[in-house]
Amino acid sequence: MTAARNGIVAKVAKTLSEIEPNELKATLVSAVFVFILMSSYYVLRPIRDAMASDWSDSEVSFLWNLNFFISAALVAIFGLAVSHTRLRNVVPAVYGFFAITFIGFYLGISFSDDRELIDKSFYLWVSVFALFHVTIFWTLMADTFTKAQAKRLFSVIFAGASAGALVGPSIPTLFAGVLGLDTLMLIASVALLMVVPLVFYLYHLKEVELGNRDLQADTSNLVLGGKWWQGFGSFFMNPYLLAIGAFILLYVFIGSFVYFEQKNLLADFSRVERTQILGSVDWLVNILTFVMALFVTGRIVGKLGMPTALALMPFLVCAALLILAFAPILTIFLALQVFRRVGNYGVTRPAREMLYTQVSREERFKAKPVVDIVVYRGGDAVSSDVFALLSEGLGLGLAAIAVVGAGIAALWGGVGVWLGRKFDRSNEQGGQ
Repeated sequence: MTAARNGIVAKVAKTLSEIEPNELKATLVSAVFVFILMSSYYVLRPIRDAMASDWSDSEVSFLWNLNFFISAALVAIFGLAVSHTRLRNVVPAVYGFFAITFIGFYLGISFSDDRELIDKSFYLWVSVFALFHVTIFWTLMADTFTKAQAKRLFSVIFAGASAGALVGPSIPTLFAGVLGLDTLMLIASVALLMVVPLVFYLYHLKEVELGNRDLQADTSNLVLGGKWWQGFGSFFMNPYLLAIGAFILLYVFIGSFVYFEQKNLLADFSRVERTQILGSVDWLVNILTFVMALFVTGRIVGKLGMPTALALMPFLVCAALLILAFAPILTIFLALQVFRRVGNYGVTRPAREMLYTQVSREERFKAKPVVDIVVYRGGDAVSSDVFALLSEGLGLGLAAIAVVGAGIAALWGGVGVWLGRKFDRSNEQGGQ
């Protein structure tokens, strides 16, 4: 009976997402893994963003600039770790470290007299975690599945991320007023510890069931060697990685402009109310993303190709920003925010992660964090300064800033087309 039931599950999964029977367990474990990660993050995210409305654009811009330097330093430390430590130990250590630090914030609140200092430190640390936990996870995924498997399976794994992103924000939305924000922080920290054993299990499945022993099969038991700074060097020397960096940088500029406007619009609400509002927005975004990731994303990549998958949302966002420029009202702004995030999580981000299946193992573990974290946070720093200049310095309103954003989105789409064509050409030339 159990075997028959498992066979039915495998057939249904393959029908929906083209998962082969030997890939089912690793795909589901990966989906559960990222479900827990995203649930934890989306408990912490509304708490963090609710704090920002208490501060000016210049104060938040300063925090974003500081975040860039902290993130760059941590990426360098990570590069040193993967050069001298077995990879199967590095990934669980990263998640365990973040979980312990968040527990430390919970304890620190009880002993510190300067709550604003704790809040700003927490805001910074969640922002660091926001990128680290994602890039480390997808580095593990790119090192676990082949290129062909990635094109079929990553969208399903993203559905796990979307499911976690549904559960996560519902917790602060429903319970922020009852449990308090500090208790929610502790809940997320404890949940984060649960992913550690899943890392070791995935290494086992990679060799035993996926049949990917030749895909850097010994990475879990070896160290990469080399220097801690090689990830930075690889990024600047590889045009493909530079293009991914440019793609991310342009995305960040759009996101930053929208974030600051959102922060200012919520300034009149209390912190608990902001947390609940932002949790509700996250929930709406993620339920739409879940549907897209499960039924749409893989088909866009498979049938329309990577250029379309990478450029579709940038060009649609460009059009939406032009509409916002002509009708700069709150409802259209909120619709743009939901549309932009759904498109990124459901289409653009899964396609972007597939790009890393074209690079070497060392570039995955050393250069990918440089691209995903240092470049991203560098974009945050620069774009926050630009926004503060445009809003507080030049006094530009939402409509004028939307026009600037539309131009950036068009350039973002052009880079996506170039990256997608290069990816498809590489596959045609003999990639797995």
